[in-house]
Amino acid sequence: MLTEERHQAILARLELDEIVKVSDLLQQLEASESTIRRDLQDLEDKGFLVRIHGGAKKSQQLGFEPNMTEKTAKFPSEKQLIAKQAASVIKDGEVIYLDAGTTTLEMIPFLKTIHALKVVTNSVKHASLLIDHSIDTLILGGTIKIATNAVLGITASEQLRKLRFNRCFMGMNGGHTEAGFTTPDPEEAMIKQIAIEQSQQAYVLLDHSKFQQTTFAQVATIEAATIITDYCPKNYLTKFRAKTTLMEVFA
Repeated sequence: MLTEERHQAILARLELDEIVKVSDLLQQLEASESTIRRDLQDLEDKGFLVRIHGGAKKSQQLGFEPNMTEKTAKFPSEKQLIAKQAASVIKDGEVIYLDAGTTTLEMIPFLKTIHALKVVTNSVKHASLLIDHSIDTLILGGTIKIATNAVLGITASEQLRKLRFNRCFMGMNGGHTEAGFTTPDPEEAMIKQIAIEQSQQAYVLLDHSKFQQTTFAQVATIEAATIITDYCPKNYLTKFRAKTTLMEVFA
């Protein structure tokens, strides 16, 4: 069986079962274990699946986006560690951009001790909490996306292009060494892309589950930002270190 045929067979099996075992693929494809493992590695590199112990699982749907409540429930302690580390790089008197997202939201309590800080955000929820902490805040104008509380649209984009930041702190749905940083919504991707372009230093807050994950719309290449994470899985570590700076805060 040709490599492409094996790949298609593996992906077809994942569509049915969500998880495949190497032992089952050995029998189905009549190939060696080393060949099957190489196929799984190739497919993972392309963002089609995620390898797990003894097999692989289906990668997340490219266009699927969980809402804020669903996101908040995932890895709360890890997000707090990442957020604390992210806040620690900010200096007094800086202007920063704080992207919509549950991990960037966790940064806000750590910002109140930074003097003369100005924060620009596209999140209604973030803006409200920033005001509660008496932090100088500017919120972009535009259309509010209910699922993520993010302000989007042409008005927000045009406003953002006229601003400059010392640093931006971005949430992402995935970071992949080939596909780059991605998010399901092209409108959100545009806002994120502009914020990164307008910043002297860009940071992406990425928990360990989002490495080598790909969603619908690319925001930037993986080289465009420093990644702050709880940890990068060992099987991805070399690839990411070759392309970007990793700041790991082990949980």
